[in-house]
Amino acid sequence: MMMTAENNSQACTNPRCLGHYDFEHIATFARKRFIEGCDTVTLLQQAKSKREREEIALVCMLDVQDDVVHDLRLDCRHAKKCKATDCRERLKKLIEQDLAAQRASGAV
Repeated sequence: MMMTAENNSQACTNPRCLGHYDFEHIATFARKRFIEGCDTVTLLQQAKSKREREEIALVCMLDVQDDVVHDLRLDCRHAKKCKATDCRERLKKLIEQDLAAQRASGAV
C-alpha cells in the first residue's frame, strides 16, 4: 500500500519498500505521463529529487505487463500489507477514469 495522509501510520518498516511513497504524488506523475502525454525522459529531466525520479520510474512501469511485474517480485517481505501490484491497479484505474472523463468532455 502506498502511503497517503490518511494511512501514513501503516507504512512498512523496510526503508526501500514501495509503501514509503505517497500514492497521490505518484498519481500526479501518472497523469502527466498518461493523460497529458509527457514522455518519460522529460519527466525524469524535470524531477527535482531522487525520490521524484523513483516515483516517475514506478509510473513508467505501468507500461510493463502485469505478469512480468509479478515475476520481478516487487513486493517486499511484508507482502501481505504492502504490494506494488495493488498500487499499480489503483493507478491504472485512475488513468482509465481520467481518460474516460476527457473523452466524455470531448477533450481527447
